Amino acid sequence: MIITFLGHAAFLITSESGIKIVTDPYKPGCFNGGIQYAAIAETVDIVTISHEHDDHNDTTLNGKPEYIRGPGGQVIRGITINGTEVFHDTSSGKERGKNTIFSILVDSVHVVHLGDLGHKLSYSDTAKIGKVDVLFIPVGGYFTIDAATAWDVVKMLKPKVVIPMHYKTAKCGFPIAPVDDFIKGKEVKKIDGELEITSSTLPESTTVYVLKPTK
Repeated sequence: MIITFLGHAAFLITSESGIKIVTDPYKPGCFNGGIQYAAIAETVDIVTISHEHDDHNDTTLNGKPEYIRGPGGQVIRGITINGTEVFHDTSSGKERGKNTIFSILVDSVHVVHLGDLGHKLSYSDTAKIGKVDVLFIPVGGYFTIDAATAWDVVKMLKPKVVIPMHYKTAKCGFPIAPVDDFIKGKEVKKIDGELEITSSTLPESTTVYVLKPTK
């Protein structure tokens, strides 16, 4: 499969058979211009939405995709998707509501998108999530877990590939931290473009990839 970082928490995952999945698509210009990434123009088949905030829930994408929300499991066009309910804050959702973690099985690779996770995971959460090969994890803090908590989550889930998201950039005006806080002192691989991953080429130990947004 090929992973493309569109921006913020939105990724395009393209399977070997050409199925296109987008995670948490943002609405360009939402939150009074807080999100300045360009519109997602790709034609897609499946869209996962972790929660109903405008920087994660655009439903106007091309291709008449199936939009997936909330907990539970299903198979769409050969792609197995499971949702695990967690929270957007440390107060059991009292501040920002619920959040869904999506586990997506693509080409025998377990891809997990944490959405706007706002708290440390419990062992019960990790059991529900299951195996993790590729982890999309928020690291900016303020609205989500911060860099330190993100590393705690990485240690619990033990992914082979870690891809940070939901951090400060020139096109994100939110009061959140840049990715530098998460990768400081760590060995990382920076990718200026697409990242191709197969089940046979996954690294043996946890490896951080920082992808450049394409939008």
